[in-house]
Amino acid sequence: AIHELSCEAYKHLGKTSNSYWIDPDGSGALGPLRVYCNMTEDKVWTTVYHDLQMQTSVGGNSLEKLSVLQLNYNATMDQISAITSSAEYCEQFISYSCKMSRLLNTPEGNPYTWWVGKANEKHYYWGGSGPGIQKCACGIERNCTDPKYYCNCDADYKQWRKDSGMLSYKEHLPVSQIVVGDVDRPGSEAKISVGPVRCQGDRNYWNAASFITSSSYLHFSTFQGETSADISFYFKTSASDGVFLENLGNTDFIKLELKSPKEVSFSFDVGNGPVEIIVRSPNQLNDDQWHRVNAERNVKQASLQVDQLPMEVQKAPTEGHTRLELYSQLYVGAAGGQRGFLGCIRSLRMNGVTLDLEERAKVTPGVKPGCSGHCTSYGMYCANGGKCVEKYNGYSCDCSKTAYDGPFCIKDVGAFFEEGMWLRYNFHSPGTSMKDLVSRTLLSSADPEATEPNLNLNKEELSFSFSTTKSPCVLLYISSYTQDFMAVLVKPSGNLQIRYNLGGTREPYNIDVDHRNMANGQPHTVNITRNGRDVVLQLDHYPPTSYSLPTASDIQFNSPKALFLGKVIEIGKIDQDIFKYNTPGFTGCLSRVQFNQIAPLKAALRPINASSHVHIQGELVESNCGASPLTIPPMSAATDPWHLDSASADFPYNGQAIGDGVNRNSAIIGGVIAVVIFTILCTLVFLIRYMFRHKGTYHTNEAKGAESAESADAAIMNNDPNFTETIDESKKEWLI
Repeated sequence: AIHELSCEAYKHLGKTSNSYWIDPDGSGALGPLRVYCNMTEDKVWTTVYHDLQMQTSVGGNSLEKLSVLQLNYNATMDQISAITSSAEYCEQFISYSCKMSRLLNTPEGNPYTWWVGKANEKHYYWGGSGPGIQKCACGIERNCTDPKYYCNCDADYKQWRKDSGMLSYKEHLPVSQIVVGDVDRPGSEAKISVGPVRCQGDRNYWNAASFITSSSYLHFSTFQGETSADISFYFKTSASDGVFLENLGNTDFIKLELKSPKEVSFSFDVGNGPVEIIVRSPNQLNDDQWHRVNAERNVKQASLQVDQLPMEVQKAPTEGHTRLELYSQLYVGAAGGQRGFLGCIRSLRMNGVTLDLEERAKVTPGVKPGCSGHCTSYGMYCANGGKCVEKYNGYSCDCSKTAYDGPFCIKDVGAFFEEGMWLRYNFHSPGTSMKDLVSRTLLSSADPEATEPNLNLNKEELSFSFSTTKSPCVLLYISSYTQDFMAVLVKPSGNLQIRYNLGGTREPYNIDVDHRNMANGQPHTVNITRNGRDVVLQLDHYPPTSYSLPTASDIQFNSPKALFLGKVIEIGKIDQDIFKYNTPGFTGCLSRVQFNQIAPLKAALRPINASSHVHIQGELVESNCGASPLTIPPMSAATDPWHLDSASADFPYNGQAIGDGVNRNSAIIGGVIAVVIFTILCTLVFLIRYMFRHKGTYHTNEAKGAESAESADAAIMNNDPNFTETIDESKKEWLI
């Protein structure tokens, strides 16, 4: 399998945080290693772990003068060096807890304790300090326990003290050994903690050059690939052809080029005559998006791969020359007298070494360092309305106009609502005019040409997910400065109702969804889109359903005022049913609430400048318990209750209260106890039946169809049509 070169490469395949195999030097000698890739909003962290336990005790009547702690990583030192050398920044946490155990023997004197880093070098500085400074973090910040010393532990107190911090001089990392010296006195004790190595960024992955004239090129020293060549890079162009790179000998040569908009060619001659391998793509390669090229040649065979297309392989002749003898410089972006390449080349690695295109481009006319336009290739990974933002070295997703966050705008932002808690989002904040406000927030992005906004909405989009076990309740309510309102309710029966009152009719227009109980503790998604008179509702993974407002109804939502979650606290007259449903209020979870361009829950939980809009009654606890699973297989039938419930059961839960506040752990314990009791009862029943079997004749009330059934349970199910329903209901309770 082809492993990516770094965590950065996995992020740009749209991958989320997880463990991955990376191969820092391509197909070089180092080989792949498994690391944890942590994709944050704007950074990618690569983490390599070791086997030393946190708070490892040292000393306490040790006879040895020195105690040595060895750290074994799940990677070789060379593999870790490959990661640290290409990273923009690396760090490793280190901590020394001490009781009568001195650390660095500051301000002067030979250190009692030191650590060994890369290339087996000893280092006499500690976390939070830097090379050449024999101090701990408190010595740098001048707040040590005893100001005469530069480490807390050097005060030699009988109470526990601690010196800790980050080691961030990446040329010295990782920590491979710690030697502890002052633990041989009576009463001396120490505890050592060392975190994993964490590195951020990959300078090689984004090392790029833009070729802006066809005669421009970069030159490097001769490529040393006599018996094996491994070349990989990314390119991006709108030109129909061009040479990526070439290196010549007397007759030998090696060359990679874009031959046509759909063809990449790898050609070489080792003395047996020219060989050419061509990969033909079904799609245009000059589409101004990044494409990856991987070319390899050894004494046995040569291969070429473009993107994820099938690899083209050609065997080498069994006899003849095998050494590639080159003498000219390596030309990147052009070749002698041939048409050059117009566009970008990035992350060019030759036999495991990344060529520094950026540095060379800075001093070369017709070539610019770096490359723009990453969003054309990677913008598709910004989901749920997130906007791709160009950066010098890559891209990021701006989730500010969405109800999501995370590196790809796919992480739900949600909260748990206790009974009586509510949130109000005011569309009109103090100090802004209504017109400014509506033009900024409420007008859907579908209306960019609206220059003179009025204060009425002809269309709105509303989406959220929720879970609750209590009904009736008000999930969401949008009030106005007029009598207009919109509400999403759970009726006493547990069914969902959408209620519109836009004027023109005596009663509000209701959309009732009667085909399932929504107050079953499971996450449900609601998407409502209105355009004029037409309303489209999509619930969970059911097909969308269309409705139409009555002909008498107004089609404008006049002067929207505020959005309420959990409860409606509004002055003036309130619809009678909503008033009834308002007590005691919603209990459960709401997630990823979005009304047009507004995300009220996110504004409350991630306050930037929106705090003047948001008012909260009670404590808002962030939770993903209302989030819908991202992937649920299509339902086999619209009425099948099993699919959604069982799929939802596996959804990761972050440990905060759900439903009506029942702790999930106690629910599980209760379930286990119920199973044990049920098992005991079953055993008793079988024992009694066994005893009675020998007492002559007996009457039975066995279910009809029992003879053909495989088990007692099956017989009951054959006979009792309500049995499935009973199981279903108990199953729902079990999942709450």
